[in-house]
Amino acid sequence: MECEFPTVNSNIEEIKEIFENTKTIAIIGLSPNEEKASNRVANYLKNAGFKIVPVYPKEDEILGEKVYRSLKEIPFKIDMVDIFRKPDVIGQVVDAAIERGDIDTVWTQLGLVNNEAAQKAEAAGMKVVQNKCTKIEHNNIFN
Repeated sequence: MECEFPTVNSNIEEIKEIFENTKTIAIIGLSPNEEKASNRVANYLKNAGFKIVPVYPKEDEILGEKVYRSLKEIPFKIDMVDIFRKPDVIGQVVDAAIERGDIDTVWTQLGLVNNEAAQKAEAAGMKVVQNKCTKIEHNNIFN
């Protein structure tokens, strides 16, 4: 699959505002493996004061937090969905986020772009960030 160029994306001022208004981040594809980027990013975000919510197909706990199998299972408000899954799965995650109706931001990590899903998220009233790392962006803005 050819990598898309993001046609839907937030600028640096919008990204700063997203972080300032975000408290709870569901991390889709949060690996229990400390060597994986998803685990390092989640650990950074947790240490930066965000409530992280792991979404992963196995494990009961990652980084000391209860693991959920899907967005649908999470019984409380989620401000941001941070996606560490392949571009062809992003559409399903966005559909689940739209169905929940309480998610403010959809964020795809470095190398992950799905413009069709991003347009759907934006049309549903969500902010969208694609092809950027939450850890790098947060660190650049606030440290």
